[in-house]
Amino acid sequence: QLQASGGGLVQAGGSLRLSCATSGFTFDDYAIGWFRQAPGKAREGVSCISASNGRTYYADSVKGRFTISSDNAKNTVYLQMNSLKPEDTAIYYCAARLGTRYNYWGQGTQVTVSS
Repeated sequence: QLQASGGGLVQAGGSLRLSCATSGFTFDDYAIGWFRQAPGKAREGVSCISASNGRTYYADSVKGRFTISSDNAKNTVYLQMNSLKPEDTAIYYCAARLGTRYNYWGQGTQVTVSS
């Protein structure tokens, strides 16, 4: 299971930290990704981290503003979001990937950035 939290309402330029708490699988075997979906738009991959080696990926739209990290002792992944923009408004989901397939998805947390 994955439980995403930390969303909320913030003004443009502000920051939020999302958390993805996981359970029920071997955390170190998986990569954890963050996705987002805005109303009327397709789901977008935002960032990903390998729990085993710490390799990270960022979408161009968030590079330099978002930072993904993992606490393997807590089986939790964080997404620190700085310099938020109104276009970052979306529901953010975390998911766990083994190989090429995302096997588990969380329920999503709403992020709203006001201008």
